[in-house]
Amino acid sequence: MKNKAIAIYLIIIGFLLAATLGWYAFAFRTQPEPVSALFEGERAYADVITQVGFGARTPGSEGHAKVRAWMREELESAGWQVEVQESEALGHPVFNVVAKRGDENPQIILGAHYDTRLFADNDPDPANRSKPVPGANDGASGVAVLLELARVLPEDTVPVWLVFFDAEDNGRIEGWDWILGSREFVKRNPVQPRAAVIVDMIGDADLNIYKERNSDRALTDEIWAVAQSLENDTVFLPDYKYSMIDDHTPFIELGIPAVDIIDFDYPYWHTVEDTPDKVSPASLQAVGETLQAWIMGQSSQP
Repeated sequence: MKNKAIAIYLIIIGFLLAATLGWYAFAFRTQPEPVSALFEGERAYADVITQVGFGARTPGSEGHAKVRAWMREELESAGWQVEVQESEALGHPVFNVVAKRGDENPQIILGAHYDTRLFADNDPDPANRSKPVPGANDGASGVAVLLELARVLPEDTVPVWLVFFDAEDNGRIEGWDWILGSREFVKRNPVQPRAAVIVDMIGDADLNIYKERNSDRALTDEIWAVAQSLENDTVFLPDYKYSMIDDHTPFIELGIPAVDIIDFDYPYWHTVEDTPDKVSPASLQAVGETLQAWIMGQSSQP
């Protein structure tokens, strides 16, 4: 009888032990795993629509002031410190928007222009050539990628500055020139990042990003290799094609490795048809997730 009682006791203890271990195993398995913030092309596309909704963002216009205030609000909501650097070029006010996290000098600068062109002088219809360009792809797409990166980049990356350049897009117009904002930026910010990466016209629904001839080749190859690892090599093409004057140019001139990520095969460039329906969330996704992965890779280096 005594042995039977001991056996029953041991069975009960074993059952309770098994139940306890089972509960702990279940609780451990069902704990939510930490999820890294991922780039969302759809959210970036919504930012393209918002920008175009402000109207023309030509320098000095109401839309120009509105988009600048909106960018600041979005960046600050994402935890970035924002500075508007005011200067003047060729008699025109220039407002570069610079977002930082912390006081360290940048190791990486990501840039895009936020202004739009005064005249749609490439439009096939002469009646449209005095109208402003809506700038969904040429302007808004690059800004949208940077804003989404501001939301998803973790705080422990290498020091990154997000720079939204003004006065990029009005060359070949009397009294103006190309890339006024980025030239003002390098004059007033004597920093030496390891890389400057410009995104421009990267929202085209038929996206084809060739390597740009004036860009730093080693840096280009680094970013293209990341794109290939993410199976984005269908849009990051391996061949060199264009030589561009763009916001990477002032950095290159100072000996800073810089890359222009741009699809210049865009049939609506500087026309009134540069509208959100020509932009694809998938294109924004491919560029944004590639840059996010590249920055994370840079952050793991000494």
